[in-house]
Amino acid sequence: MKVLIFGGSGPIGYYLFKELRANKHLVDATYFTNNMFSEIEHKLDTTNSESTKNLITRINPDLVIDTVALSGVDLAETNHQLADSVTVEGTKNIINGCKITKSKIVYISTTYVFGDNEKIHTEADTPQPANYYGVTKLRAEELVIYSGLDYLILRTDQPYGWIRGNQRKNSVIRTLDTLKTGNVLKEITDWYSVPTYLPDFALATCKLVENNESGIFHVTGNDYLSRYEWALQIADVFGLNKKLIVPIESSELKLPAKRSNPNVSNKKLIQRTNIMMKGITEGLLDMIKNPQI
Repeated sequence: MKVLIFGGSGPIGYYLFKELRANKHLVDATYFTNNMFSEIEHKLDTTNSESTKNLITRINPDLVIDTVALSGVDLAETNHQLADSVTVEGTKNIINGCKITKSKIVYISTTYVFGDNEKIHTEADTPQPANYYGVTKLRAEELVIYSGLDYLILRTDQPYGWIRGNQRKNSVIRTLDTLKTGNVLKEITDWYSVPTYLPDFALATCKLVENNESGIFHVTGNDYLSRYEWALQIADVFGLNKKLIVPIESSELKLPAKRSNPNVSNKKLIQRTNIMMKGITEGLLDMIKNPQI
């Protein structure tokens, strides 16, 4: 299968790139500013409609994976125009290119399309975002759904694992870097998530693609816990000093964007792929076992 990944130099894009190539697919990828891998050849800004369309038509892929979004929930909250441009208009440009080549599209979304409540959300539930980042991701999902293209929408949460070069740090890397240097880590007690191990995400995505699945899937881990609880587990598994982890409430940070605490079910994913997504401890132990990507 010929695959084109938009955002291939980001953590999700790069893990997908490696997994798909390992499974003998022909994979091309784009980057925006961070070209640290020789395999990733195409510098592209997806907000440029002509460049995006031209690349898709030139490569003529069977499958296009869109991992591009504005990084930063607070940045999206304070700059709606930028969030709209990158996340919504960029996706629209990719869709328009896919319509020409009749490519299937895989859109990487987020559990932030859901707001706060005690329900464990399935793919059939109606989204209700609590912040503008979630709003833009939901609008992009809707563009994909109503595009007329064959599609997969994969919602994930707090992807973590080893990174390379200048890739954005995830919560695990940030915790390790802070504790290993002996610095205090202030971690939040009232932000809850379902962290997702990046190698599992890539493996499950590859399986969904090869099974020719369509529709919406929650591609997440199994554990629902606070950032503070997560940091304590990281310290435990890596043998670091838990006393350096100080619990705080998010209100102390006075951040622009409200964080929702959605809990989601990955049962549909497991039923369709037979892949058991790792819990936090399993994922961290696997990082120790496999220290490179």
